[in-house]
Parts: sequence; structure tokens; C-alpha cells
Amino acid sequence: MFDSLSDKLDKALHVLKGHGSITEVNVAETLKEVRRALLDADVNFKIAKEFTNTVKEKALGQNVLTTLQPGQLMVKLVKDELTELMGGDAEGLNLSGNPSIILMSGLQGSGKTTFSGKLANFLKTKKSKKPLLVACDVYRPAAINQLHVVGDQVGVEVYSEEGNMNPVEIAQNAIAHAKQNGHNVIIVDTAGRLAVDEEMMTEIANVHKAIDPQETLFVVDAMTGQDAVNTAKAFNDRLNFEGVVLTKLDGDTRGGAAISIKSVVNKPIKFIGTGEKMDAIDVFYPSRMADRILGMGDVVSLVERAQEQFDEEEARKLQKKIAKNQFGFDDFIKQIQQVKKMGSMKDLVGMIPGAGKAMKDVDIDDDAFKHIEAIIHSMTPDERSTPAVINGSRKKRIAKGSGTSVQQVNQLLKQFDQMSKMMKMMQGGGGRKMMQMMGKMK
Repeated sequence: MFDSLSDKLDKALHVLKGHGSITEVNVAETLKEVRRALLDADVNFKIAKEFTNTVKEKALGQNVLTTLQPGQLMVKLVKDELTELMGGDAEGLNLSGNPSIILMSGLQGSGKTTFSGKLANFLKTKKSKKPLLVACDVYRPAAINQLHVVGDQVGVEVYSEEGNMNPVEIAQNAIAHAKQNGHNVIIVDTAGRLAVDEEMMTEIANVHKAIDPQETLFVVDAMTGQDAVNTAKAFNDRLNFEGVVLTKLDGDTRGGAAISIKSVVNKPIKFIGTGEKMDAIDVFYPSRMADRILGMGDVVSLVERAQEQFDEEEARKLQKKIAKNQFGFDDFIKQIQQVKKMGSMKDLVGMIPGAGKAMKDVDIDDDAFKHIEAIIHSMTPDERSTPAVINGSRKKRIAKGSGTSVQQVNQLLKQFDQMSKMMKMMQGGGGRKMMQMMGKMK
């Protein structure tokens, strides 16, 4: 996510991060490089120039050059200004209606239909809502089928009307259906359209007027850069939408749309799509995104994702097993399953401060645990619960059964043993010692 921009900003700020002499001249040179990095990321020239001018004014106003750590203060100023540029504070959905109506708008191919399903899943699992998906793309039968497939995936009902070519009627009938069947949120998926298509723009404006939604969201492909910002402005002039959704942020995104869209349309980015899975959706937090762009990670989001998968009862059982030296491979594989539910491995690594930069050239596959799971599944129940019984002949059998090598089996057993010892140390009075060890590993 924003790898290229992060790399260029890191290089631009490198001089100021060091302990060398910092002058007004190299501050100006650094900010010139920051502006160039933003332009390369497809940020509008005017916005990039205003951004660096603001940072320079604040830097000189706060006497950055004479502070004890001028480099760190400059990085903070850049981070704060990035946060403001992207919207400042996170903004949630307005779900005050009964039912609440959310109208989805966007270009063809922006990922709008898929995101409608992700949003329905988010509202169902995180907000305990009973959503209804409504198929109002009457021009593409495939779009209606796609929405039904997405609805099945997340366990949400989809309302559609075969043969009806009037999206206003379909949307109004869907609202009546929702009220009769206890749905408290309605997500209306409309046809993808071009901003220059006057007829289609009039149609969505008519739908908007007829159903009076609490939220109209504009879905845009983050990979289209500045074009996305220009299109958002054209849609906003017509629909006056409440917020923006950026999809495909897991791709090779330059970042221009995320950084400059708020200042152009003066509407917040509310959600981001971070992968293909139906749970790959995040609320957009400008400050957290600024941290990630500057290579500082996003520990808060990482902890939140971990807490979502955290089961207190299971944790207590695990604690007892560790205390009694009974932690086995069955317990280990449960932990792996929880980590996998947290999202893509590449995204998770990007949330760890410094890790994204250190592993930027490493291809982190979502199947990273595949060979570990294969090895564990090739063990007998006795071997999984008591790894100490695994001798040479057993290792050969496990390797053959899992399609791996004896060396890989040995490596897993060694890592498991080290991890078990660390967990045991954390259980006892060695917590502080463990933290000291981790500090030295940085």
C-alpha cells in the first residue's frame, strides 16, 4: 500500500531524520523532494505545492531549526499535514434512518458491486444490522447475478426484480420490502456510469431524489489516481454525496486519490477496500494512513484486528496449557487460523512499524502458512499433542505425507520449541526479561 510514495518520502526526509546540520536551505530542498514525491504519486500540483508551503511555514514558525530533534519534528509536521489533507478525523456512516438507506454510486469497474457486499457484511458482523442489498443495475444481467453471488457469500438477502427496467421503482419497492421484513439498512447498488453520460447521471439523480438516502457513497478505484479525483468532483456536483470509498488499495496504488480527493470535493473518505475477500474492508482513519505512508506502521489497527479474533475463553484455556507445558501443535494451528482471519499477510506486515520498509522487496504470500499446516496435518494426534515423541523415522513419514522435506520438519519443530519456551517465560516472572530481549532485537 503506497510503497513507492513511502519510499520516496523516506528518502526525501532522510537528511532531516539524521543528526547532521539542519538549515533553512536543506529544509527547503527536502520539501522540494517531498513535493516531487507527491507529484509522482499523482497528487494535483496545486495541492502538492500548498502542502509543502504549509509545512515550511509551520516549520519556520515553530523554530524547528533550533530544536533538539529538528528532524523528528519535521517528520511530525509532514505527518500532521498529511492527516489534515486526508480529512483529519475518521467519519462514520449516518445510520439514523428506519430503515437507513445507503446509495452506491461510481464508475464502471470501480468495484462498487463487490464493495456493496463487503459493506453489507461489515454492517451485519460489526454493527449487528440486518442489511438488504438491492440490485438496481438494470442494464447488465451479470451485475444482478454478481450481487446475488456476493449476497450468498455474506449471508445477506438480495432484492431484485426480473424484467423491471426502472431503477426508481425497484428501489422504492425494495424499501417497502425491507420495512415488511425487518431490514434496518438498505444498500442500493446502481449501474456503473461515466460522468460524461448525461442520461445515466440523470437516472441516478432521480433514484437519489426518490429514496432520499441517509448516505450516498461514491466508490472509486484508488489505482486511477488523479482521474479518480476529477471524476469524484463531477459526481459530487450532481449528487452531493456524503463520502468516498477507495477500492483496490492493496494494488500498486500511487496514492494520489487518497491524499487529494478530500481537498477537491470536501467530502471524507469513509471506507477503503484492502483485498478481494469479503471482510477486506476498513474504516478510513487519516492519521493511521499518514503513519503508514511515512513508514510508521499502524499498530492501532493491528491491535483492533487481533482483538476481533480474540476469544477470552480460548485464551484462558491456552494460558493453562502453557503453564502446564501442554501447548501442542493443535493449539498452534488454532493461532495460525486466527492470524489468517486478520487479513492479508502483506497488509498485516505493513501495520508493523519499520517492517513494511524492511520487507518491501519480499513477496509475502497469503499461503505463507501452507507448508506449516501441511506438516502439522500429517502428524498423528499423539505427535501434535506431544511433539517430543517425534523421532527420525516419524519425521521422514511426516515430511513425505506433507510434501515437504525432513529439513523443513526439523525447522518447524525447532521454531515451535523456541516459541513454547518464550511463551512459558512470559507466563512466569520473565515478562520484563522477555521485553528486554525484544528491545535488543530491534
